[in-house]
Amino acid sequence: MEPGNDTQISEFLLLGLSQALELQPLIFGMFLSMYLITVLGNLLIILAVSSDSHLHTPMYFFLSNLSLVDICFTSTTVPKMLGNIQTQTKVITYEGCITQMYFYIHFAMLDCFILTVMAYDRLVAICHPLHYIVIMNIQLCGLLVLLSWILSAMVSLLHSLMVLRLSFCSDFKIPQFFCELNQVVQLACSDTFLNNFIIYLLIVLLGGGPFAGILYSYFKIVSCIRGIPSAQGKYKAFSTCASHLSVVSLFYGTSLGVYLTSAATQNAHSTAIASVMYTVVTPMLNPFIYSLRNNDIKRALERFFGR
Repeated sequence: MEPGNDTQISEFLLLGLSQALELQPLIFGMFLSMYLITVLGNLLIILAVSSDSHLHTPMYFFLSNLSLVDICFTSTTVPKMLGNIQTQTKVITYEGCITQMYFYIHFAMLDCFILTVMAYDRLVAICHPLHYIVIMNIQLCGLLVLLSWILSAMVSLLHSLMVLRLSFCSDFKIPQFFCELNQVVQLACSDTFLNNFIIYLLIVLLGGGPFAGILYSYFKIVSCIRGIPSAQGKYKAFSTCASHLSVVSLFYGTSLGVYLTSAATQNAHSTAIASVMYTVVTPMLNPFIYSLRNNDIKRALERFFGR
């Protein structure tokens, strides 16, 4: 079997959300607005956390990392889409497609891992408040984030190398606005059994594993909250993880919706539209969820701009 880069393929075509020319200005304006809001909102979270010493805690350290990942995650797909609309082309080079796929998988997995680490942080804070500072020390926080980055990089590298071994013959049209792994693998004219096996195996292990960890953390959190005698204490404890729970529900809900839509309808256009939710909309909403429900973030931003 010849590797993919030894075949005649040099580029793919990203069909995008719609091929109607009259809709392109609307799509361009909508995605440009969402991208700018995403970058600005998440940058404000990072600035608030880094500039305010009161927010130099494990919870906000993980939140600033999540904001950085969301900026990178959106930046792997939207700028290329906007550029293609502006230049009225659908082309992405073979190398560019593999690169985009690598970073897309990398930052998607990072989102999963950091959300899981944040759930563990809330578990320790609520169930072991007296030992929180000792358990969630700076060394452990840094190690958890570093391991998340390394593991995500290894997973995305594995998927990218597996795609490089594939051969592509004639159909280079990707019914998406970015190089999505499953869509690219489906275009191959060589055997893709090993690719599909690894994709679904890693989804179960590295997708389902973190999600199970989040569910376990919240099961323990709910058990601890039920043991708090006062209603005010229960509300205060739950409010510290309400924003994180909202983001987890949004991220996993939209991701699961995309794959269920793909499996149920087999409609590539519907899948492309559904994927907008977790690739663009979710990173855009995260800063609003954390800033609107978090007085510490609000006060930090007020102090930052008050300077």
